[in-house]
Amino acid sequence: QVQLVESGGGLVQAGGSLRLSCAASGRTFRGYTMGWFRQTPGKEREFVAGIRWSTGSTSYADSLKGRFTISRDNAKNTVFLQMNSLKPEDTAVYYCAGRPSPLSVSMIPGAYPNWGQGTQVTVSS
Repeated sequence: QVQLVESGGGLVQAGGSLRLSCAASGRTFRGYTMGWFRQTPGKEREFVAGIRWSTGSTSYADSLKGRFTISRDNAKNTVFLQMNSLKPEDTAVYYCAGRPSPLSVSMIPGAYPNWGQGTQVTVSS
C-alpha cells in the first residue's frame, strides 16, 4: 500500500504560481498512474491532471490546459503539479491520487484507491 503526502499549497495572489508535490512512501510509483484532483465545499472532486508513471504521458482537464503542468521525478518518487497564472476559481483543496495500473489516466476519482490528505490552495483576487 502506498502512502501519499502532498505539500506546496498556500496563499497566492491571482496571476501567481505554485508547485504542488506528492511524495510516496511504502513503495515506488512504478506501474502506477497518478492524478491530481481538486475539491471545493459542496462540489464533487474534480480531475485536474494525470500521468502514467511508466511512459510519462499526461492528461489534463480541458479548462486547465496551458496553465497547469504535471510531471514526475523518478529518483525522488515524487509527482508535481505546476500551477501558473492562478485564478481565484482555482481555490480548492488539491489531492494527489494513485492507482496501481499501467493503463491510461482516468478522470474518475473512484478509479484511484490511494489518496493523500490534501493541500489547500487559496488564490486571492
